[in-house]
Amino acid sequence: MLPIDFQLSGIQQAARLLLNNFPGQKLFAFYGGMGAGKTTLIQAICRELGVKSFVNSPSFALINEYPLNKGDAVYHFDFYRINKLQEAYSIGSEEYFYSDNYCFIEWPEKIEELLPEDCIRIDLKVLDTGERRISQRVGSKT
Repeated sequence: MLPIDFQLSGIQQAARLLLNNFPGQKLFAFYGGMGAGKTTLIQAICRELGVKSFVNSPSFALINEYPLNKGDAVYHFDFYRINKLQEAYSIGSEEYFYSDNYCFIEWPEKIEELLPEDCIRIDLKVLDTGERRISQRVGSKT
């Protein structure tokens, strides 16, 4: 159940709990400030899903693809560096979002109007204790 508070040493369990909270959901948008742990959490989620390749932030490429078994893939987006919504359109973001593959999006506030209504919006915050908190963003838009 959300929210989930965790130390970074417990991030794998937090990733498992997050996936268990949303069975069958494949589109996740992660909101949080610089250094909140969005990429680190996505790395842990990818490990839970069975991704064997190296997972890193696609800051410059905008999107990374990680293969899964049976020909499926995980798509990892980082929209921090885009300046115009057109940049997200030009890489075919919407096709990925509706592909029925896992899509994990960092800095989704830059492309909010492209996100489908059923996208799971997750807030990630660093607490005063140093723990992280994962919670679901209320409402479909920011």
